[in-house]
Amino acid sequence: MTFREPDRRRFMDLAIPEYAYMFGFLQADGHLAKGTGQKGALSVELGLRDAAILRAFEELTPYRSAITERTRSTNFAATHTSATWTLYALEARTKLNALGLPYGRKSRTIAPPRVVFARHDYVRGLIDGDGSVGFTGKGHPFLGLTTASTAIAAYVCDYGAEATGVERSVQRTARDGMYNVLWTNEAAQRFAAGLYYPGCLALERKRAAARSVAAWRRPEGMRAAYTPRRWSPDEDRVLLSVNSPTAAAAALGRTMQSCNLRLWRLRTGQVPPPA
Repeated sequence: MTFREPDRRRFMDLAIPEYAYMFGFLQADGHLAKGTGQKGALSVELGLRDAAILRAFEELTPYRSAITERTRSTNFAATHTSATWTLYALEARTKLNALGLPYGRKSRTIAPPRVVFARHDYVRGLIDGDGSVGFTGKGHPFLGLTTASTAIAAYVCDYGAEATGVERSVQRTARDGMYNVLWTNEAAQRFAAGLYYPGCLALERKRAAARSVAAWRRPEGMRAAYTPRRWSPDEDRVLLSVNSPTAAAAALGRTMQSCNLRLWRLRTGQVPPPA
């Protein structure tokens, strides 16, 4: 960690990488509860193996907070020990809430902050909280995010497209209504390399997984990686003038899914319109 002397004036300044990461992690894995009057608490509960990140949050927070441990039985293990970081200060909770950490249930309503923030670190916080880095059963590297928030899924898709050159669509699964966004092979390597840079704040097990992903080499004989086709300003103009993913797909020689996603991004301002 590089930011070791927190003060209340700079607490949750998301231009600071550690706070951007911390905020992304809290949006994914934290819980902000409101009690009667001015009472309430922010809490994060993790397995004991990840408790080091909670100690980092405690160091970054210029308010009194505490880390406690408990052991209980769960559906997955006879005994499970977890660590919980809890912060009660109203001033801190108010600042977090204003930045976009809602009270109560939040999975569908969270969104990227509307202030300047360190993008790599914020996305890494989301991945550490609600994502995965590792290898498939066939030994292929992957990096992915599971979220119920449309805004978060769309943002990570756009960020990932910039980082990897590979676009992903935003669509809820029919089974559970979640978004599962995934990059594999070289795209996963490029994504992970940008997120887990040397010296960054991160869950140690996911940092180690990112290192393993970086070391992967495509096996001899495995089909070459797909090279994505970039959108040109001329294609954007055609797409906007036709205003139909089906018609544009035929005119441009692209898939309807690709045209639909690009049209949505142009309409919502996710990408700039053609000059």
